[in-house]
Amino acid sequence: MTTIPHFVHGQRLSAEGTLPVFNPATGEVSAHVPVPASAFVDEVVDGARRAWQTWRLSTLSQRTNILFTFRQLLVAHADELAALITAEHGKTLADAHGEIARGLENVEYACGLTEHLKGGFSSQVADGVDVHSMRESLGVVVEITPFNFPIMVPLWMTANALATGNVVILKPSERDPSVSVRLGELLTEAGLPAGVFTVLQGNAATVTQLLEHPGIDAISFVGSTPVARYVYETGTTHGKRVQALGGAKNHMVVLGDADLDVAADAAINAGFGSAGERCMAISVVVCVGDVADALIDKIATRIDALNVGPGDDPTSDFGPVISAEHRDRIVSYVTNAPGEGISVVRDGTDLVARDGFFVGPCLLDGVRPGTAAYDNEIFGPVLGVARVDSYDEAVALINANPFGNGTAIFTRDGNAARRFSRDVTVGMIGINVPIPVPVASYSFGGWKNSLFGHAHIYGPEGFAFYTRAKVITTRWPQPSESQIDLGFPRTR
Repeated sequence: MTTIPHFVHGQRLSAEGTLPVFNPATGEVSAHVPVPASAFVDEVVDGARRAWQTWRLSTLSQRTNILFTFRQLLVAHADELAALITAEHGKTLADAHGEIARGLENVEYACGLTEHLKGGFSSQVADGVDVHSMRESLGVVVEITPFNFPIMVPLWMTANALATGNVVILKPSERDPSVSVRLGELLTEAGLPAGVFTVLQGNAATVTQLLEHPGIDAISFVGSTPVARYVYETGTTHGKRVQALGGAKNHMVVLGDADLDVAADAAINAGFGSAGERCMAISVVVCVGDVADALIDKIATRIDALNVGPGDDPTSDFGPVISAEHRDRIVSYVTNAPGEGISVVRDGTDLVARDGFFVGPCLLDGVRPGTAAYDNEIFGPVLGVARVDSYDEAVALINANPFGNGTAIFTRDGNAARRFSRDVTVGMIGINVPIPVPVASYSFGGWKNSLFGHAHIYGPEGFAFYTRAKVITTRWPQPSESQIDLGFPRTR
């Protein structure tokens, strides 16, 4: 049985694997991944700190050249990387290629580091006094990334962290860890010095040791809300800078004037793509007024045409979910829905009889606060429909939800769309766009229980998170100007 290695000091480092890695399409164990001993984690962190002493002094042109070359290698190896993702995550090859493309955006943004890292300069702020600012790296950055985007989220973090002069220890999900090792190899091929990027496999105990380790300066995390809260509280308690992105319950509001065919297509794409295992997936369609029955019919018709199968089958619209435990959890929300007064319009739970971790597309009508299918982040191919009477009621429903990651509105009314973008307490908003993931020149992140810490990920906020500012005040006095002045320094 294959053991997936660590990637340390520019090379694969084998260790005994104890955690199983499954092929979700077959349910079979395909490999094992190691859990490092505490002493080994210490060695990795110590090595990273030594590498930072050199890497932080690297020139901006050196970093730029490495990132440009890395971007070219990602494109050249896209098919290989997509196959690794599909084999361990289960998503379709087309979806895996899409994930790689969105990660590439962030590498391309980071290639502009010479512009992003510019400081400021003010001349003659007082007589003979100049002030300038600069941004410097933090040191050793730990990235704790989720199973659902095993290459995109690491690229969201890694590109900016390396561009700003930090070294990276990536702790990937133990569910699909192989592609992270290939990222390390491609970065090394691109010219990144040994020790600047490390992949450390492991489990929750590994994460806790990194959160508490005195040699770590910053933590970037994406995952569920309970774990995000734990990462933030533990990391900050131990003096680290932390950005921790959590879960979501994303609503898509459909007004009476909306094009229902467009809205139905959007609900299918955003609700069932990647088997619903996206933090930006639409999980609740909020029907305003009398549009619900017609829209449900259109969504149901489209569900009937979906094909669920292995991710490497080009006829599959989406593949399995990540594990048997997660599959069973998803199914429980559907089977328990009628007991909460929710109608099951389409039931895909019969696919659990297949080999692998399959759940078919499910459509629930009548989800509402207080029901399990509404209150929880299902993170699977389950789309709920909530019925409200007015725009104001739809906004109130969204704003009362403890999550604030993403939301969308479908309408032809520009004024309603403009109002919506201001009325909702959500970090990312789509107007006739169901999954409003910002492009790389903006930053990604939600509000409320979807984000712990102030910093969103990638883009300008990513560069700010991975750096700290210095301000230097300079004066070169004439020899005859020496004097004693115990007053507080003044500029005028």
